[in-house]
Amino acid sequence: MGHMTASPGRRRVLLAAPRGYCAGVDRAVIAVEKALEQYGAPVYVRHEIVHNKYVVQTLEKKGAIFVERTEEVPPGNIVMFSAHGVAPVVHEEAARGRLATIDATCPLVTKVHKEAVRFAQEDYDILLIGHEGHEEVIGTSGEAPDHIQLVDGPADVAKVEVRDPSKIVWLSQTTLSVDETMETVDALKEKFPQLVSPPSDDICYATQNRQLAVKQMGAEAELVIVVGSRNSSNSKRLVEVAKLAGSREAYLVDFASEIDEAWLDGVTTVGVTSGASVPEVLVEEVLAWLTERGYGDVELVKAAEEHITFSLPKELRRDLREEAAALAAGRGGSGTASAAAHGATSGTAPGTALRYCGHLGRVTVRRPS
Repeated sequence: MGHMTASPGRRRVLLAAPRGYCAGVDRAVIAVEKALEQYGAPVYVRHEIVHNKYVVQTLEKKGAIFVERTEEVPPGNIVMFSAHGVAPVVHEEAARGRLATIDATCPLVTKVHKEAVRFAQEDYDILLIGHEGHEEVIGTSGEAPDHIQLVDGPADVAKVEVRDPSKIVWLSQTTLSVDETMETVDALKEKFPQLVSPPSDDICYATQNRQLAVKQMGAEAELVIVVGSRNSSNSKRLVEVAKLAGSREAYLVDFASEIDEAWLDGVTTVGVTSGASVPEVLVEEVLAWLTERGYGDVELVKAAEEHITFSLPKELRRDLREEAAALAAGRGGSGTASAAAHGATSGTAPGTALRYCGHLGRVTVRRPS
């Protein structure tokens, strides 16, 4: 126990920057709040809007209803698609179910969907690097199911078979570990030397920056606490990255109350970060918890600056309640109400102007057809 009392002043917290909300999450969460303000409850959301327990619970209290399947939403209602994106078949289900839709898919996920469509049109075999069953992977695969096969990590490379090794391309889920993805890509290139890379790296800026900060932190911290939910892919990756960077232990917690005091045994430096779907209030609670236990000295570990914002889904500029009622009454037919509304706003809508960090270039967002 000597070291604990010898120099209590040495105990410190390294706080990662950037951490927490990315632009796509911020946009999606605000979109649900705005929809509830503008159209009143209920607003249905297909799948958790973002993978965070606290966010989902908070929005439920405000009147959002989360469903796993489009068919669960009664006709004539408004349904929002989550930040992870959906397959085209889900848009069709919504039209059949006579629902007005708001698409809160992150623009960086939409970019990957567009790449999938384009390469499929050119008849490439597409190798999608990602985690089986993750919503983003299901959505992207659904854009071109006949052309896409999932590669879940380097170990999966052995079983990949393609029609023509000179016409294959890799794409990836946006929230993976940067290093593991490149390891998978290297293994694929060894097997298929003519493998084409996507025009720009699919792993999003926020995923990369949060991992970069954790790498710097993990080298110095004996313990890293990642605030995030179990089903959040990017949060789980932060735990892995921390351990690989040299942290003795790393844990994922939703709330400060889940931290075990035993984790602090013999620890002088604690690293703290949070996944891209985590509100800052949850990080503040963890810092307060640590302060109470003698870790009040906080240093910022800054890996990058982020200045990215996405404009809100353009559907929030329309009267969706009226549109939904028309669809329910059968006046709108299949998708005509929304098609007409697209026409009405397309000339004036500043909708999809995206501001970007220099190195990322521009990304255009497709209007759902």
